[in-house]
Amino acid sequence: MTSFAARLRSVRATRRDGAEARSRRRDGVWPWLFVLPLLIGIGTFFIWPILQTFYFSFTEWGINYGRLIADPKLYGSIGNTLLYTVIVLLGVPIGIALAALLNLPGLRFANFYRVLFFLPYIAMPTAVAMVWRIIFNGDFGVLNWTLSLVGIDGPYWTSTPGFALVAVAIVGLWSSLGFAVIVFGAGLKAIPPEYYEAAEIDGASQWRRFRSITVPLLTPSIFFVTVVTTISSFQFFDLLYAILGSSNPILPKSMSLVYFFYREGFVVGDKGYAAAIAMVILVIIGLATLVQFRLQRKWVVND
Repeated sequence: MTSFAARLRSVRATRRDGAEARSRRRDGVWPWLFVLPLLIGIGTFFIWPILQTFYFSFTEWGINYGRLIADPKLYGSIGNTLLYTVIVLLGVPIGIALAALLNLPGLRFANFYRVLFFLPYIAMPTAVAMVWRIIFNGDFGVLNWTLSLVGIDGPYWTSTPGFALVAVAIVGLWSSLGFAVIVFGAGLKAIPPEYYEAAEIDGASQWRRFRSITVPLLTPSIFFVTVVTTISSFQFFDLLYAILGSSNPILPKSMSLVYFFYREGFVVGDKGYAAAIAMVILVIIGLATLVQFRLQRKWVVND
C-alpha cells in the first residue's frame, strides 16, 4: 500500500513537472516575440553593417591595413580627435560646479537655468554651427569684436591652423555641457542631506563637505558622463564639417577620425580603405571604454 501511494505521488509529480515545463516553454515564446522587432533592427542596422565593414576592410575592393598603418593622416586624425575629446571632457568639472550652484537652497528660477543649459544639447548641430560660424567670423564676428574692445586683434578662428580645431572643440564643450549639468543635478539630489548635516555638526567647512561628500558620492554620475562624452567625442563629425566647411584649406589638417573615414569613403571613393578606418574607430572606442570600465573600480564609490 505504501509502495502504491509512493508511485502515485511520483506519477502526479511527474505530470505536474511536465505541465510546468510545457507552460514555461509556451511562456518562453512570448518574450522573444516582443523583443523580436528590436533584435531585427539591431541585427540589420548595427551587427550586420559591422560584420560587412570588417569583411570589406580585408578585400581587394579597397586596400589593406598595412597602408593605413603607414598613413600619416591616420595619426593626425587620432591626435585631433584626442585633443577634441580632452577639451570637451573639461565639461565634467564645469558641469559639476554648475550643477552644485543650481542646487543651492533658495536659488530662484533654477529650473529655468537648467533648461537654458540643456537647450544647446538638443539643438540641431547644423543650426548651432551656423550661429557659431558668425561668432567666429574673423571680419565681423562677435568674438573678435569683443576682443577688439580690449585691444586684442583676434585671428580668423575657423581658417587658422591651431585655432580651428580648438574653436570646434569649444562649441562641442558648450553643446554637451547641458547634459552634464542635468545628470550631475540628479546625482546631487540623490545624496542624503543627513551626510551634510552630520559634517556641519562636526565643523566641516563647505569646501570640505563638497570634497569629502559631494564628489565621492557623485562619482557614479561622473563615470557615466565621462564614458558617454568620450564615446560621442570620438565620433564627432557634424560640427567639424559644418563649422569649417568642406572647402576650408586647413580641414585636412584638422580632420577627425570620422571625417577621415568620410573623406576616404565618400569623397575619394575608396570603400575598402574607409572600411578599415571604420574598424580602427570601432577598436579605439572599444578600448577606451574598456579602460574606463576597468579604472572605475578604483575610484567610483558604489555605496
